[in-house]
Amino acid sequence: MQAGHHEETPNALKASMERGGVPQQLQQEIIRLSDFHTYPAPGVLIGAFMVDYAMELLGVTADQKLYGVCETPKCLPDALQVMAHITTGNNRLKIVPIGKFAITINAASEDATVEAVRVYVDLVKLKEYPTIDVWYANSPVFDKHTMKGKLMDEIFTAGRNILSSERVRVTVHKKKKWSSVTCPCCGETVPDYLIEGDHCGACGSMKYYNIV
Repeated sequence: MQAGHHEETPNALKASMERGGVPQQLQQEIIRLSDFHTYPAPGVLIGAFMVDYAMELLGVTADQKLYGVCETPKCLPDALQVMAHITTGNNRLKIVPIGKFAITINAASEDATVEAVRVYVDLVKLKEYPTIDVWYANSPVFDKHTMKGKLMDEIFTAGRNILSSERVRVTVHKKKKWSSVTCPCCGETVPDYLIEGDHCGACGSMKYYNIV
């Protein structure tokens, strides 16, 4: 899946949502989400419908303490962060990069497991929307320069019609107590559960920079 970066004016986005019959409240969420993402990427727009649908099925609102799993790091995590307040910073968003356009949302629970709702793009239903279908498949047939407007219109027309859902159970991960440990290699401190043997990740498997 690819979302080619393109400029869309706020008026064009609004007009496309109106043509698609998107409810006013969801329109406002989509505008906020597009601003957060910096542009209305197709994956972000579809993500808005996914989060809205999952929260409705679960019977929750954004002012509740929610947790989520996102099965791709592309576009979709932003919808969870903006619309459901499930963020990487509040440690309630887990990204599992398996490449599926799917999310799972659950409410807070004291139990070991909790019921959740998983919403995903349904490949069968997608066949009813040929422009979304070729974009989603990253097909060479899709030309972002000539088809981006049609794609946006089709996304808003489709709405939830390209989505399916299932009730699932997920494990509740409790907060664990941890201690600060000083890495003998770099001299910086990290939580003890992130130590790799006798050094921190930055001095081991997660090293991503060199000192200049």
